[in-house]
Amino acid sequence: MKTHRLAVIGGDGIGPEVTSAALSVLDAAERRFGFHTERTALEWSAEGYLRGLKVTAEMIEPLRSYDAILLGAIGHPDAPRGQPEHDIIFGLRRGLDLYVNLRPIVLYHDSLTPLRGRTTKDIDLTIVRENTEDVYGRPVERSGPPGDETVKSEMIFTRRGTERIVRYAFELARRRRKKLTLVDKSNALRLQEIYREALAAVGAEFPDVETDAMYVDAACMWLVLHPERFDVIVTTNLFGDIVSDLGAAVAGGLGSGASGNIHPGRVSVFEPIHGSAPKYAGQGVASPVGAIGAVALMLEHLGQADAARAVDGALREGFRADRIKGVDAGSGRTMDVAYAVARSVREGAA
Repeated sequence: MKTHRLAVIGGDGIGPEVTSAALSVLDAAERRFGFHTERTALEWSAEGYLRGLKVTAEMIEPLRSYDAILLGAIGHPDAPRGQPEHDIIFGLRRGLDLYVNLRPIVLYHDSLTPLRGRTTKDIDLTIVRENTEDVYGRPVERSGPPGDETVKSEMIFTRRGTERIVRYAFELARRRRKKLTLVDKSNALRLQEIYREALAAVGAEFPDVETDAMYVDAACMWLVLHPERFDVIVTTNLFGDIVSDLGAAVAGGLGSGASGNIHPGRVSVFEPIHGSAPKYAGQGVASPVGAIGAVALMLEHLGQADAARAVDGALREGFRADRIKGVDAGSGRTMDVAYAVARSVREGAA
């Protein structure tokens, strides 16, 4: 029996609840498909930061020996804004060189989208966001007297970084509908011309994949007006964060979204894209759909493709059969949704 070593970080707020729900679905997948996970819980969180537990690079380094990491959510209203996220989330992404942020945009049921007349066939795309470069998490320099300060930080792109994320996106597009769209703002941010150059250079290796490029403002407009025109989007770290949340909204809300922070062939991190939502913590009403979707992405990464398809199919079947009512907090009991998906996985009903 194949064994995968997992680190589990429940985190803050609703994070532990949705993670527990997702692990119950993973249990069902293990029983049906004959593999095993060995799980290690890590008590890393923003709440822990308030108690003096600061996650350091030295603490992250041993995680290289694991196969995957499942993360719930990080964030606490009393913690310094962005600091625990910087230590844990950016620490994992840059410390483990998780250069791919993979965010499928999946409409599970026609009724979930706010877009009039759109169906599940229209909203089915994946956003590939570069995850280690750009301006995110960079040091900030302040200068000047009070009241007249200047604040600056570097936006950094490298040839290696742009070409490897563009290549990953091309490979994904080749497995999907063979359409790749680059999203940037190279007319105003001239340093992003390096993305156009990478698209041309790497694209020569993928003549079967159709390509186009658009500026981020136009991409946001077209994502709302004509989401069906997109298959795979590749974009920068900053723009990917924004565009993927818009994509999630088009698919019904942040509760629908799963994310993989990936380095192919190495330990990678999988999580729902929603936040810690502390006001819903402990009530058992948080939607576990994003966390369950993260488990499906994790299983694909671990080479358990049949199990990944079963979990994804069980989610879709749950919406079709009206066993899952929505993706917002309060649309169903957290564990009721998890048990419904787990039962479908066990029984092969999807």
